[in-house]
Amino acid sequence: MTYRAPISDMLLALDGAGLRAAVEAGHYGDFDAEITTVVLEEAGRFASDVLAPLNRAGDRHGARLQDGRVTTAPGWADAYRRWTAAGWNAVSGPEDFGGQGLPLAINAACTEIWSAANTAFGLCPLVTLSAVEALAAHGSDTLKTIYLGKLVSGEWTGTMQLTEPQAGSDVGALRSRAERASDGSYRIFGTKIFITYGDHDMTDNIVHFVLARLPDAPDGTRGISLFLIPKFLVDADGSLGARNDIHASGIEHKLGIHGSPTCTMTMGDDGGAIGYLIGEENRGMRCMFTMMNQARLCVGLEGVGIAERASQQALAYARERRQGRAAGTSDGMSPIIAHPDVKRMLMQMRALTAAARAICYATAVSLDMAARAADPDVRTAAAARGALLTPIAKAFSTDIGNEVASLGIQVHGGMGFIEETGAAQHYRDARITSIYEGTNGIQAIDLVTRKLAADDGAAVSALLDELSDTVKRVEASNDPAFGTTGERLRDALGSLERAGKWLLERLESSPNDALAGATPYLRLFGSTLGGCKLAEEALAARESSAEFGDPRRYVTLARFFAETIAVQAPALERTVIDGADAVNGADTVLLA
Repeated sequence: MTYRAPISDMLLALDGAGLRAAVEAGHYGDFDAEITTVVLEEAGRFASDVLAPLNRAGDRHGARLQDGRVTTAPGWADAYRRWTAAGWNAVSGPEDFGGQGLPLAINAACTEIWSAANTAFGLCPLVTLSAVEALAAHGSDTLKTIYLGKLVSGEWTGTMQLTEPQAGSDVGALRSRAERASDGSYRIFGTKIFITYGDHDMTDNIVHFVLARLPDAPDGTRGISLFLIPKFLVDADGSLGARNDIHASGIEHKLGIHGSPTCTMTMGDDGGAIGYLIGEENRGMRCMFTMMNQARLCVGLEGVGIAERASQQALAYARERRQGRAAGTSDGMSPIIAHPDVKRMLMQMRALTAAARAICYATAVSLDMAARAADPDVRTAAAARGALLTPIAKAFSTDIGNEVASLGIQVHGGMGFIEETGAAQHYRDARITSIYEGTNGIQAIDLVTRKLAADDGAAVSALLDELSDTVKRVEASNDPAFGTTGERLRDALGSLERAGKWLLERLESSPNDALAGATPYLRLFGSTLGGCKLAEEALAARESSAEFGDPRRYVTLARFFAETIAVQAPALERTVIDGADAVNGADTVLLA
């Protein structure tokens, strides 16, 4: 089946994320929120008409390296040209360099759409967006003049190059080296692996952002610099010049995202790749984190997009597929959607997807306000909220992408295991999202060791207060359709608060105990936050039924999440608090 963007659900999630309130408070300047619907509807049409039909071809054909050139699947280069001509790459780009200057939150919703329609295709602009952020924030005026406009428009694409064979999550172990040249440029030597869209045939030039180490640099991450290395050098008049000494020496054969070329990049076979410093020497990690934090939200949105696509496909199949006779019926075989356990799976898919969407959109609104709000106090609070939510958005949403795609196969039964249905592709494509841009375990560690205690826990306390207010509103509504939603979410908030306090205590006295509970704590945080956000959306839908449609569907979804998913919070709390000894004592099993 094809894909249709769930516009009403996305608009409600943006509303619940605080976009409308932030606009009304003046934090978005002169942005007209009324155009949001138009933008998303047009994005949905482009995704359905152009990108979704290419998803299967990209998976089956993949990207290929021959005679030193990487070619993408049939139709992809043309789709990319149509993409840039329609202005989609420039949605949130800086206006001074040809961008539309729309909020990151709007682009976040678009990113979900691209990811749902064609995850492998959407990876290319995702990485370019991160390159735009890094260059705009840290590049010299000269580099911005030459490269930024081309990246914003999508005429050229960007890459992020961190990983090496011996340096994955431990970036400080990288060995790529840089040498200073007399003209102020640098010569870069080394090999990078797992480089998304490191080479392709969709644009004339590719702008690589590469981490390398100077000869006199300090050890570890303190001695890493970031360099801009174009595939083709750019002449003074802006035209493309000589081929630079950076090449794709291989492409990976992967479990999923086959349409996206994942390259091994080699620099220095012919005197060194010519590169230009971004920011300051030995301060490259600061610049790269600008790219990575943006990318982490986008990867979370990949999880949302894949989950939405898998949910739509499973629902359509369940309505058509007939097996067995549902209880209480007497007319032959029933559509499998009539069976309670299939309903449970479909509702779990829908609820998890909606919760992940809500968290990602809330993260995007926070990052927007941190950059746009006129009031410095608002910017500071928003930056803290965005920093807190980013690891949750990335890890929770990509875990959900994997779980929902797996449930999608289960709904299909045996046909889900067969490639021709397409359900297996969603599962294969989703698997990488919990690994790249910082594994989900690293996101959990970041949440516990850095974000939880930041500013004496002010960001966490402020968020919990807001979520508690939402629960109070659910309880005060006296709507029987909510069932025990308020009670279950109140229990989850209590578990989250107690687990957080325990972790903070252990960070000082027994850090390994805290690290052992980091992943279940992130899941506890994500499910509690997601459940409260869905309840907030349900309340908003009740107040604006003319805008979002029948509010019962949102109330029912919020109730399902609270009573079947958030209800697991006490068990996660116990896992965090009681599980440390079992984890830390595992050597008797693992090293036996």
